[in-house]
Amino acid sequence: MAYKRKSWFEKLHDSKGLPKIVRLDKKQKAKWMNAETMIVPAPIEVDEIMRSVPEGKIITVNRIREKLSQKHETDVACPITSGIFSWIAAHSAMEEEQSGKKNITPWWRTIKSDGELNPKFPGGMEEQSKRLKKEGLVIVAGKKKNTVVVKDFEKHCV
Repeated sequence: MAYKRKSWFEKLHDSKGLPKIVRLDKKQKAKWMNAETMIVPAPIEVDEIMRSVPEGKIITVNRIREKLSQKHETDVACPITSGIFSWIAAHSAMEEEQSGKKNITPWWRTIKSDGELNPKFPGGMEEQSKRLKKEGLVIVAGKKKNTVVVKDFEKHCV
C-alpha cells in the first residue's frame, strides 16, 4: 500500500492533541530564565496570529510566541513548534492560493526575530521579499552572509 503524504492544509488542521501546557523541570527552567510553564501551541493557533497581521505590517516569530504565552497564561511558548507551525501555515496558504483561494494567511508578513526573511517559506526569500515590497516595506542585505532583512523592521511590527 502506497503512503499518501498529508497536504500542508491537512498538517495545519491536525492538532495532534495540542495546545498543551508543559511544566518545566529544573534543567528546562534554567534554560528559560526560571520559567515554570511553556505552551506547545496547535498549528492553527500560529496561523490565526499570522492571519491577523494587516497589510504593510510584519510580525516576528518571537512576537507570535509572546502572544501564544499570553493567550495560554504561560511563561513562554515553545520556539521549535512555533517556528515549524509558521512554516506549515505558510505552505498551507501557498497551497490554497495555488488552488485559486484569494483570502489566504499572509505568511510573507512573518519574519525571523532579527528582521530576516525566512528562506524556508514558499519561494524562499525572493518570494517573501517581492510580496513585502509590494506592501511598501524596504528590503536590504542582512549582516549575515546570504540574508536579507526588512529595513527598520521594529517600526513595522504589530
